[in-house]
Amino acid sequence: MFQVVFRNFLRGLLIVAPIAATIWLTYVTFSAIDGWLHLDQLLDRRVIPGAGVLATFVTITLVGFLARIIGLRWLFRQLDVLFARVPLVKILYTAIRDLTQAFVGERKRFDQPVAIAPTADPNLLLLGFLTRDALDEFGLPGFASVYLPQSYNFAGQLVLVPRDRIRSLDAGATQAMKFIISGGVAESGGKSKSSRS
Repeated sequence: MFQVVFRNFLRGLLIVAPIAATIWLTYVTFSAIDGWLHLDQLLDRRVIPGAGVLATFVTITLVGFLARIIGLRWLFRQLDVLFARVPLVKILYTAIRDLTQAFVGERKRFDQPVAIAPTADPNLLLLGFLTRDALDEFGLPGFASVYLPQSYNFAGQLVLVPRDRIRSLDAGATQAMKFIISGGVAESGGKSKSSRS
């Protein structure tokens, strides 16, 4: 009897936990953004929860639209140059700018999923993304740089690897990132090789 109850509890947990965690994280995110913008104080009345997220989305989209206009493109370029020259600020600004562009910019960098052999054993592999295929400027001919995202964590490690230890993966960038971030448990979209009852 206890085993049946426990099994049903675990089955229910598998359904409820992801839904509850997603709702909670969404609520926390929306509340934080609403709190940062203080829309209720600006409009002098209570606003619908999530209005801050909508306002942020509209503002960012508007900036993207305005950046396409020739006259304003110059202004945004000047702001970019200014932030990239201010001491201390430039380190933070350029790092965030380059990371953002690596994921969603015109010069995407995390679009080449690879497997690397970190040791002489070719059967031990780490998954990551090729970010540079040549490092001659650092005095490392024959090396490439690979970014290794960490599972269940928004962090990673940059490793420099001899090119002959890098293999391209037959997978899309999104599929590879999802697989790595989930620790290998995310569904790939294809049929599972093993079935569970």
